[in-house]
Amino acid sequence: MKILITGGCGFLGTNLAAKFIKKNHEIFIIDSLEREGSNNNLNWLNSFAKKDQLTFLKDDICNKDIIYKFFKDYSPFDFICHVAGQVAMTKSIINPRKDLETNLLGTFNILEASRLYSPDTFIAYSSTNKVYGDLKSFKLIETDTRYKLKDYPQGLDEEIPLDLSTPYGCSKGSADQYVRDWSRVFGLKTVVFRHSSIYGGRQFASIDQGWIGWFCKKALEQRIAINENKKIIPFTISGSGKQVRDVLNAEDLVELYSSAYSKKELISGEIFNIGGGYKNSLSLIELFTILEDKLSLPKLNYLKINRRASDQDCFIANIQKAKNLLDWEPKISYKKGIENMLNWSKNVIQQ
Repeated sequence: MKILITGGCGFLGTNLAAKFIKKNHEIFIIDSLEREGSNNNLNWLNSFAKKDQLTFLKDDICNKDIIYKFFKDYSPFDFICHVAGQVAMTKSIINPRKDLETNLLGTFNILEASRLYSPDTFIAYSSTNKVYGDLKSFKLIETDTRYKLKDYPQGLDEEIPLDLSTPYGCSKGSADQYVRDWSRVFGLKTVVFRHSSIYGGRQFASIDQGWIGWFCKKALEQRIAINENKKIIPFTISGSGKQVRDVLNAEDLVELYSSAYSKKELISGEIFNIGGGYKNSLSLIELFTILEDKLSLPKLNYLKINRRASDQDCFIANIQKAKNLLDWEPKISYKKGIENMLNWSKNVIQQ
């Protein structure tokens, strides 16, 4: 197949590209290489891609003329994984225009280029659970280590109302409605995945994005400080630490995208809440306990700061729709995934 991956040198995009390269598909990537680690990921992909198997364009999906020319030159594509985007809520507040241009206008460019030059392509769009806002209207139960959704023990499904909040939620939510509507109005084959927290190899986590990876890195730094008899530098967490997400390993997410393509006629125009599900849900406090155990650490040293604006105290995706329509569910437990993430984070620290 001919597969286009926007943001193909980011975390999710790189994992998708690697999977499809190894299956001998022809891969096309558009990426601005702005994020930390993206050049590293591109070099890694090129290290095992066959000659002429990988075509790369360094540019921003906001640039309409360049995107259209790329489609004219290389389409039609069989599959587009549109996973490019501005992914940090905090950065969207600092620079809302950049967030809007990347997430909304960039998505519009991909949709319109597809409609004009590759109308039979199947398009999978990476959206976010932030389109549901801060979920303040949902009743919570507070325990010693986490918040729980009182009325949704299996998590939140696709029927809960949108409540776009923060520039990031507004841009991603608007884009995912465009993706859905271009299926209804223009007949494009599209699917929207509203992702919860994703983690795994090739993720260069930061304080703004990728919390599993970020706290793995912080725990490893404290382990190194203890081993070298140095002063431990505390890290910060926002809020109580009882915030909960259902975490999903990138390997499972790649399988989701593959499954979606195989069932594209069935799911065109659909929206799915995607995460690890209830059995893979974690709070920050619960993650810290796992890290302390795996690294033989005393209590991690951290400071609490104010809760982030519009943060969700508890989001767990009800993934039953994906199980029913895509025959998909996560296979990597959070315990195994965190162990793998620690190994990957050691490599990042050493680079």
